[in-house]
Amino acid sequence: MPRDAKTRFSRRRMLAQLLTGAGAVLLAGCEAASRSPWFAKVLGLGEHVTRGAQRLVTSRRSMAQEFDEADLSPEFRSNGTSNPKSAAYQAHASNAFADWALQVDGLVTSPTTLTLAQLRALPSRTQITRHDCVEGWSAIGKWTGVPLKEVLSRVVPLPGARFAVFHCADPMPSGDAYYESIDMEDAYHPQTILAYELNDAVLPIANGAPIRLRVERQLGYKHAKYVMRIELVESFDKIAGGKGGYWEDQGYQWFAGI
Repeated sequence: MPRDAKTRFSRRRMLAQLLTGAGAVLLAGCEAASRSPWFAKVLGLGEHVTRGAQRLVTSRRSMAQEFDEADLSPEFRSNGTSNPKSAAYQAHASNAFADWALQVDGLVTSPTTLTLAQLRALPSRTQITRHDCVEGWSAIGKWTGVPLKEVLSRVVPLPGARFAVFHCADPMPSGDAYYESIDMEDAYHPQTILAYELNDAVLPIANGAPIRLRVERQLGYKHAKYVMRIELVESFDKIAGGKGGYWEDQGYQWFAGI
């Protein structure tokens, strides 16, 4: 592995270990502290430091390492929800997602919906990349999907759009739908795709069908599965817990990049 690739991998591993430790602290009984103003400020400071350091050592346009087919993992495990229980999702799944459509709206000039067939008809990208989970495991998979920038070019984001929010089908214990977000820099990154195939086969339900986000320079919890809607926003003030993602609302960092 080239030296620069090793450096990027070690940064990602270090961030995963730090977040794993933070998660363990929360589960060990410090949940009350995580809700306190001082704790939120500490987490926020850490995030700004991480983002600042990342921007010093690598361009936001740099590419995540890609691999060969010989490097593919024997199995790409499912993590988190493996089959959303919502009635609407189950209805789509029973019909092989023939009636499913992705809604794209928010701060855009031309809100639209795109069926799975329409997404497949757009220019596609295939990439073999490593998924690094905050829980400590990794897997290499071959993903095919439409670059998010292709979808954005059809809705034309307004000047105030700063973030893309991904609303998903899997409900959380709170009753809210799972959600995640990235900024517009990552949204336009060449390797940010809405994947509909894994290892040359239709994306399995366990791995996020009909589409899932692949944002290759960030840790696994940023790669939203079961995406139903993409909303462009200026801030997270009116979205769920206001931190930019389900896990971020629990105390994880919003920026989980390498």
